[in-house]
Amino acid sequence: MAGMSDVGLPTTSPAGVRLAYDVVAADYARHLPDLRAESALDRAAIDDFADRVSETSTPTVLDAGCGTGRVARVLGARGLRVVGVDLSPGMLREATAGDREIACAAASLTHLPLADGSVDGVLLWYSLIHLNPDLVPVAVGEAARVLRPGGHVLVGFQAGVGSRDVAPSYRRLGHEVTLVRHLLNVDSVVDELARAGLVEEARVVRRAQGTERDDQAMVLARSDADSSAP
Repeated sequence: MAGMSDVGLPTTSPAGVRLAYDVVAADYARHLPDLRAESALDRAAIDDFADRVSETSTPTVLDAGCGTGRVARVLGARGLRVVGVDLSPGMLREATAGDREIACAAASLTHLPLADGSVDGVLLWYSLIHLNPDLVPVAVGEAARVLRPGGHVLVGFQAGVGSRDVAPSYRRLGHEVTLVRHLLNVDSVVDELARAGLVEEARVVRRAQGTERDDQAMVLARSDADSSAP
């Protein structure tokens, strides 16, 4: 178990989020190595997203906020080429450990290091939740920018209003970090996707299960195949 680490940067600053996840990366990977935290419905949404992206000839997915690569590995096993970006170099080291098939880069969701229209799918799986709310439209716009016409975006997040302190979860593992997550309004997320030129295809909101504190939401959208730009 790692020793106690003091992380006192603002909880929603990129530097604060990066440092917090650098500190907890190894324990995060050990305790969440796969999709065991997801419900059957969550996993079905990921499978459906992978099916849609797989319909292209050389399917490439951006896992935006890939963390330790636990979802990226599932997508890779489906035959998709996966590119991962994350703020935390520590999380990326865990993502590539023993799996060199995932191409990763340290980057922000608001400045994706990919060319316009370069991927067939973008996964934002519980990654928008650590952004300042005013930056969510920027991140959604970046996802739309790198998406090819006809491509798909899947967003997963806790639904609601307000913020949650997630530091206690890591404190139990011996880490004294400062970290919050923001709940997102489902209609607001759909509106931001629409403003970025993405068409809603499905939304699912399920009630909290087990130790979850909040309802969980998934929104699937696609880029307009008749338009070359969002």
